[in-house]
Amino acid sequence: MSTVPASAERAVSERRRWAMLAVSTFAQAAASVAINGAAFLIPVLVHDRGLSLTQAGTLAALPLVGVLCTLLLWGAAVDRYGERAVLLAGLGGTTLAGILALLVDGTVPLGAALFLGGAFAASTSSASGRVVVGWFPPARRGLAMGIRQMAQPAGVGIAAVTIPVISAHQGITAALTVSPVAAAVAAVAVAVIVLDPPRPPRHVEHTANPYRQSSYLQRIHVASILLVVPQFLVWTYALVWLLDDRGWEPGPAGLLVAGTQLLGALGRIASGALSDVVGGRMRPMRWIAVGAAVTMALLGLTAWLGWAVSILLLAAATTITVADNGLAFTATAERAGPYWSGRALGVQNTAQYLTASLCAPLAGASITHWGHPATFALSALFPLAAIALVPTRDERPLA
Repeated sequence: MSTVPASAERAVSERRRWAMLAVSTFAQAAASVAINGAAFLIPVLVHDRGLSLTQAGTLAALPLVGVLCTLLLWGAAVDRYGERAVLLAGLGGTTLAGILALLVDGTVPLGAALFLGGAFAASTSSASGRVVVGWFPPARRGLAMGIRQMAQPAGVGIAAVTIPVISAHQGITAALTVSPVAAAVAAVAVAVIVLDPPRPPRHVEHTANPYRQSSYLQRIHVASILLVVPQFLVWTYALVWLLDDRGWEPGPAGLLVAGTQLLGALGRIASGALSDVVGGRMRPMRWIAVGAAVTMALLGLTAWLGWAVSILLLAAATTITVADNGLAFTATAERAGPYWSGRALGVQNTAQYLTASLCAPLAGASITHWGHPATFALSALFPLAAIALVPTRDERPLA
């Protein structure tokens, strides 16, 4: 269901609408740098500052902890104050937290600054998604949200090609400038380009709690939790599998993993465009769940047999397992409506982040005891369970 009346959709030019999509995507990418960039400091923290790997890893995880602590609060703020105000406040806070990280001395103060950076960066998730949902009509919203969902891998890519090089040649302090610079540029772009999408009047039908009306949103959340397991499994352990089990060199293995990230980003756009064509988000999401279950099972089998085709299946799994993210995000915002979607998207993202944080250590234990092939195959059970939960019958027409 569209959150923007037809007259409001014509209130801005087509160029302005796509410019707001570009800025929203960049804002989310800048937040991704703040959230994920610290992970690329781990080698320097260990070798130059004498931290243990556990200490450095804990420090790198603090931005994610900040995200988990504030996603719901930012979602409620979006519902109350609007998208533009939240984006400016969040990106401004991310910039200030990044500057603080440059000025402090010591591991604990640096960790506090990184936590604050993640806490402020969490603002962009609901707010930027709402800008896209609010300004794009239903028939093009899936494609637009697919483009916006490229922001996370784009942000990781920006951090990957800048922070390790800068930290190795100029030190940690210089590398820490990447995040506040990106956030500051994004804040300026938001101030110049982004407008709050119009909302209907605060009538009861627009402000009623959507979670009390049906189990539609709850089923999307649970299905997304199940589908995120194989996604983060292949994201986290693909490189390790290529190096340890397949005997690849680090250079080619890193290039393959980077290439699969690009394929995953393109897969998000393709699934969003497909949902526009078929007139719904849930049918493509169920198809993706089927594809993820089959692909992960085949990856586990061929990896166990040592077949070369397992490399192609890894690339396919990386593409398929991330393709549902934009669909679930868009469907959540559409059903929750303009006065509840901030909180609903906060719930959606919090559940996925919590699952992702648990997936890495649990999958690591599984790989240690049973190996990569068995773990890949077992992960197929999660999308298999998600197939029945995707609420295809309860989805409303897009228009």
